[in-house]
Amino acid sequence: MFTGIVTDIGEIEKLTPVAQGQLHRLRILCSFDQSTIADGASIASNGVCMTVVGSGVAGGRTWYEVDAGAETLGLTTAKHWGVGTRLNLERALKIGDELGGHIVTGHVDGIATIESREELPDMARFTLSTSRELARFIAAKGSVTLDGTSLTVNTVDDTRFSVLIIPHTLSATILSGWQQGSEVNLEVDLMARYAARLSEMK
Repeated sequence: MFTGIVTDIGEIEKLTPVAQGQLHRLRILCSFDQSTIADGASIASNGVCMTVVGSGVAGGRTWYEVDAGAETLGLTTAKHWGVGTRLNLERALKIGDELGGHIVTGHVDGIATIESREELPDMARFTLSTSRELARFIAAKGSVTLDGTSLTVNTVDDTRFSVLIIPHTLSATILSGWQQGSEVNLEVDLMARYAARLSEMK
């Protein structure tokens, strides 16, 4: 489990396709203390929960490796990642940690596309669109996770919704690089999904 509070920006140093392209092994550079990264640990990369299969230190910087399987490559923006891609990173939540964002599973539901970017003083407002299937779980003033970042939804209009990104988030995440046409990983709020399911069963 995660909170959607990004704690580091990583960078893909190496990407190796294996299993006839159905599996990619990624080596990601980060600033985490390597001694705290255990094999089998979960680290969210742009909102995708990935399992560490190895780690080390090289050139004074920590690296760790994860595998992206066929489902991840098919459902998320991981299919577009390459050497040099920057990623929002978050370590798994520990009992007793502060829940600064909202409950995030790291199981990406699909992709949202940025329709427009509006520049504001030190901030940016993005309007995004997604599938009708996922849009029904998105509500104004509710929570949504985009590229692993917990955000509050400002407005909703059919399959479109908007978010306002504050200066700290722009500087501490990769969101500053979002542009019109960019695809981002979307995880809808877990509570909204359960509420919709309960409503369907009445």
